[in-house]
Amino acid sequence: MIKNKRILLTGGGGFIGSRLAELFSGDNEILIYDIFARDSLKYKKINKKNVKIVKGDITDFPTLKKAAEDFKPQYALHLAAIAGVDTVINNPVKTMDVNVIGTFNFVKALEKYSGKLERVINFSTSEVLGAYSYKSSESSNTNLAPVGEGRWTYSISKVSGEHLIYSYYKTRGYPAVSIRPFNIYGPGQIGEGAIQIFIKNAVLNKDIQIHGEGDQIRSWCYIDDMINGTLLCLTNRKAVGEIFNIGNPKGTITISSLAEKIVAITKTKSKIKYIPKNYVDVELRIPSIEKAQELLGFKPKIDLTEGILRTYKWYKKYFNK
Repeated sequence: MIKNKRILLTGGGGFIGSRLAELFSGDNEILIYDIFARDSLKYKKINKKNVKIVKGDITDFPTLKKAAEDFKPQYALHLAAIAGVDTVINNPVKTMDVNVIGTFNFVKALEKYSGKLERVINFSTSEVLGAYSYKSSESSNTNLAPVGEGRWTYSISKVSGEHLIYSYYKTRGYPAVSIRPFNIYGPGQIGEGAIQIFIKNAVLNKDIQIHGEGDQIRSWCYIDDMINGTLLCLTNRKAVGEIFNIGNPKGTITISSLAEKIVAITKTKSKIKYIPKNYVDVELRIPSIEKAQELLGFKPKIDLTEGILRTYKWYKKYFNK
């Protein structure tokens, strides 16, 4: 574990960021920089005396720079981003602005104390690998995708971030790592994401809607495994200068079968309904995690059934109204 350190979390109010804040706040000083468009932090048990919150936009460089320089972080994790299919499609310009300029602001804000940084983590996305990604490794080509489809502004912006972070590693000596999360789910997730939407509807006995035929294939990774993968990237020297897929290939399932599984596990009265899909989609996404296994010793432990059950219990507690 990491103890007695100063840790900056941009996007620390989000799903993954808030879980990291909860984990680290007992033994470290935490600075959360977030606009709080989504707030998962309110569901977390954090040690408030060790946590400072700056409500700010990642595109506001002067505010971010002052917050970072005042705090003098030893670890810096960049999670602030526009995400979610609907959000991205409806806001392609903002997606590019926040994800590209925001990442540039993040690395520039750290320059004054870069020599004291022990690790810099950039959170990218599995979408950089395109619409058809079968056991793609970190060395596989990233997918530029057709111009004009708003969906792909997200992946393009994240590819830019990976190049930027790596460039700062090579030219400025940042101890930097990029992580590509593959369909993370679990307690505390709000906003978008198939599992949490399906489970919320299951809790409320509402229809579970599937866009298209439901034959899209995903590999689902439970939040605790994601956090363990992040910790390995923070603490293992072999991680520096690398990109890692963090996911769980054993959690692979079609969207249709996922909905059926959730209905069976939760014993809900919800009905599964199929509706037209009016956007381009990722049809196949299964990661290769061999690099993370070999270099970091990463091994996902929570299977899909157990993960869904844990997630259902949490949503039943907080959203059963």
